[in-house]
Amino acid sequence: MYFRGRSHRSLDNKGRVMLPTAFRDILLSRSEGGNLVLTTYDRCVMGYPLPDWEEFEQKFHRLKNPSLKLRHFRRLVIGGAEEIVVDKQGRIRIPADHVAYGGLQKDIVIVGQGSKFEIWDKTRFEDLMTLNFDDVADELTESGIDFPI
Repeated sequence: MYFRGRSHRSLDNKGRVMLPTAFRDILLSRSEGGNLVLTTYDRCVMGYPLPDWEEFEQKFHRLKNPSLKLRHFRRLVIGGAEEIVVDKQGRIRIPADHVAYGGLQKDIVIVGQGSKFEIWDKTRFEDLMTLNFDDVADELTESGIDFPI
């Protein structure tokens, strides 16, 4: 099961948002109690099922003598990681510093990205969707991915 699709949601004044039902089901199937980890990267908030996140952390901590750039990345991504519990209403609370990093206002978009999902401010996401993606097909082909359009 993968996170797919986009859902438009509203962030309440306590920083809570209702997850799409399909996303909640995936979390429940992939982690006990539906626990997840939220972190920051790429000017958005990213969500991972807890076991997937723990696997990523283990791999990252096996690195010997990481470069300064990787240490900074670790500070942003792993240092910003917080375990979150889905409440009985299917909501998650996005930490205030994550809200600030993502520039999240009231209107947000939750975007499935396969093994994870992203939470974007609606305006930032709309701006992202205006970018030109003409050269992506070549990059996919070079990576061995045939994208049938």
